[in-house]
Amino acid sequence: MSENKLKVSSSPHIRSRITSGNIMLMVAIALLPAAGFGVWNFGLSALIMLISTTVAAVLTEYIYQKLMHKKVTINDFSAVVTGLLLGLNMPPTAPWWMGALGSVFGILVVKQLFGGLGQNFMNPALGARCFLMISFAGQMTRFVYDGVTGPTPLAQLKSGEAVNTMDMLIGTIPGTIGETSVIAIIIGAIFLILMGIIDLRIPGTYIVTFVIFIGIFGQFTDAKAGFFDPQYITAHLCGGGLMLGAWFMATDYVTSPITKKGQYLYGILLGVLTGLFRLFGGSAEGVSYAIIISNLFVPLIERVTLPKPFGKGGEK
Repeated sequence: MSENKLKVSSSPHIRSRITSGNIMLMVAIALLPAAGFGVWNFGLSALIMLISTTVAAVLTEYIYQKLMHKKVTINDFSAVVTGLLLGLNMPPTAPWWMGALGSVFGILVVKQLFGGLGQNFMNPALGARCFLMISFAGQMTRFVYDGVTGPTPLAQLKSGEAVNTMDMLIGTIPGTIGETSVIAIIIGAIFLILMGIIDLRIPGTYIVTFVIFIGIFGQFTDAKAGFFDPQYITAHLCGGGLMLGAWFMATDYVTSPITKKGQYLYGILLGVLTGLFRLFGGSAEGVSYAIIISNLFVPLIERVTLPKPFGKGGEK
């Protein structure tokens, strides 16, 4: 009996049954409400885009790993999540091959060439989106809704026009496939929180910091915005992919800090950068670039927030 109770083995002695595949599958499921609304809102073109980005991401990872004689890891669903996220960040009017090209770049250049899952220095989906924004700026910023080409509500807000915040909350507005409906995004976020996949530290700090920044400095860039104007702040929260980025991309395990203090600092940096890009930059969005730049600061954030060990070489 005692032999069964005492087993000698190397650490770790306690192992979780939660795997990377389980986590990524939960994230993919949580993205389905936003994906479903995007298809309902924009039609068949949105569905084709989501399928093309996801299939291209999975095939790229499979082919690369086969050619490099590496273990094929497409069953961990990380490539599926990358493809879905990129598709949700694409305009529904963009050609399907553009989304597929972005997936190839995100998986091959951002992820696999740096060692695969756990080694990438930035979110692959956002890296791919920024690559497409630079390469195909016109098509990536062209939005059509109900057959009418026009700017997104956030671009209208930046130019001083009035916007309908209720339409922005529901999602019946021009924009990328997955960013429009805040309600659908929040449903997915609640699912991840209940499943214990994410917590409120990063997205909560990100959103609160952004609200404070917009509330203070928004009045200096928009004559119609008052000090902490509720409608102005709500419009900024509901537009520009902030919610999609805060809940699904800023919380990426690989590219976000592991320390609790670091996660708070990371969220503050995200909120400040997003506010700076939106109010004082040329773009009306800013979320993608804010997350990517913050990803680059993660090693430094972890270095300054990592607890020091007690004893020799540590704190006494």
